[in-house]
Amino acid sequence: MSGPYVIRGSVALPEAELVWRFTRSSGPGGQHVNTSDSQVELRFDVAATDALPEVWKERALQRLAERGRLLHGGVVSVRASEHRSQWRNRETAAVRLASLLAEVTAPPPKPRRKSRIPRGINERRLREKKQRGDVKRGRSGRDWG
Repeated sequence: MSGPYVIRGSVALPEAELVWRFTRSSGPGGQHVNTSDSQVELRFDVAATDALPEVWKERALQRLAERGRLLHGGVVSVRASEHRSQWRNRETAAVRLASLLAEVTAPPPKPRRKSRIPRGINERRLREKKQRGDVKRGRSGRDWG
């Protein structure tokens, strides 16, 4: 496996806390797929980890629960079976887990400040609308004789 998977900044997924499970997968591989355990399930206990700051942990648990991604006891699970090789599926699952955790631990967006349209701009817009309406009204079917 290649290196630590960074969630954000200096926070990375600790290898010791990752639980890997391998099963037979459907999909590409021909007859080989019937005999090899290439599907990967990666589990990470968000509630019990010390790798995440407390604020991130609370935010992640709340957001994962809202999305229905938490298993019993605060464990999140990710699967990968797109590739024929177990190694590539391991890489895919680890990257997928790291990006999911980065997404759910991100700080909430700043609230949008309402902005007002300046009065002069609004008046100009209304004046132009009125002029355009007058032009169109002038096209009415008058009898020009």
